Amino acid sequence: MVLIAGLGNPGLKYEKTRHNTGYTVIDELSGRHGIHVDTEKFHALIGKGQIGAEKVVLIKPITFMNLSGESLREVISFYKPDLKSELIVVYDDIDLEVGRLRIRKSGSAGGHNGMKNIIKELGTQEFIRIRIGIGAKPHQWDLVDWVLGRFSEDEQTVMRDAVMRAADALESILSEGADIAMNRFNQ
Repeated sequence: MVLIAGLGNPGLKYEKTRHNTGYTVIDELSGRHGIHVDTEKFHALIGKGQIGAEKVVLIKPITFMNLSGESLREVISFYKPDLKSELIVVYDDIDLEVGRLRIRKSGSAGGHNGMKNIIKELGTQEFIRIRIGIGAKPHQWDLVDWVLGRFSEDEQTVMRDAVMRAADALESILSEGADIAMNRFNQ
């Protein structure tokens, strides 16, 4: 069973913000595969289903971004996956231009507080992640205002495509493995 977590913040206030890009990818996957992500458990909304030949659990932590690791620790304690191959985390990245994807099999948090908490709570950096670019913060902006802000009209078009490609990349990881997906989707 593969656990796929999309990071974001719960509540209408945060819908469609830059920081909720991970949630948006989970919503795309759930729609494509008829997996209802509506069971509240482990401080998350989860849904179980199948994507291709793989059984999956789709996860949207509801602990707020900076405490995402607390939720994932609970999920992992229950399902006991092999973290290197059966955990995938999808999240936003200000260090990538809007819409750009980057898949990695391990790595640091890169300044992302949600990832810092996940790495701290899990005690490892060795898990697959898909980062989706949300663009660098303009100099005059506060970081919190930037990541909790919404995309411009032009950026929304780019991000719709990025979310679709991220869902495609997740399907590729599940069916062909991370290395093939990295070759295909890393730009």
